[in-house]
This record gives sequence, structure tokens and C-alpha cells, in this order.
Amino acid sequence: MDILRERDVEFDVISYLETPLDEDGLREIANKVDVAPADLVRKDKHFKDLGLDAASYTTVDAVVKLLAEHPRLMQRPIAVRGERAIVGRPSEKIEALF
Repeated sequence: MDILRERDVEFDVISYLETPLDEDGLREIANKVDVAPADLVRKDKHFKDLGLDAASYTTVDAVVKLLAEHPRLMQRPIAVRGERAIVGRPSEKIEALF
């Protein structure tokens, strides 16, 4: 967010754990990012604790269903501008939207 503030860019923050995106919203993001759908999923301890297999989450449909059920697994932050979206890790990647 610091990068956006430095550029004096107005932005909205969506607290996706408090207000999870529905499947349509997740699909929209998945279709805008320039990474594979699987890269939207955090393969962290929670992912492993759920007993999930990364090979099962490579398509947009599979990722959308997983993230709708387990929003905590979504990579973050995700910045969306128009028809493009970026997974903002590292945060400097967000500059590609400008």
C-alpha cells in the first residue's frame, strides 16, 4: 500500500477474510492475473494441514472452488487495475500496473 500512497493512487482494500469473494469475483481475478491459476494459492501450513495436493489445483475452476471454500489460502496482496491484476509479492511487482 505504501507504493500506492507514494504515487497518490486511490485504492480500495478488500478484507477478504471478513468479506470473502464469491466464485465470480475469484474467477474475474484469476482471469486477469498474469500467473498460472495455481500461483493464486498459498501452499502454506494451512494448505498442508487441510491435506490438499497442489497437483489438484492447477485450473481456474479448481482454484476458484478452493479459494471460495478456503479464502485464507489466497495469495495476497492482489492489486487490480482495469483488466489487469498482479500478485503483489514482492510489493514492487505492483508498479507493473502503472
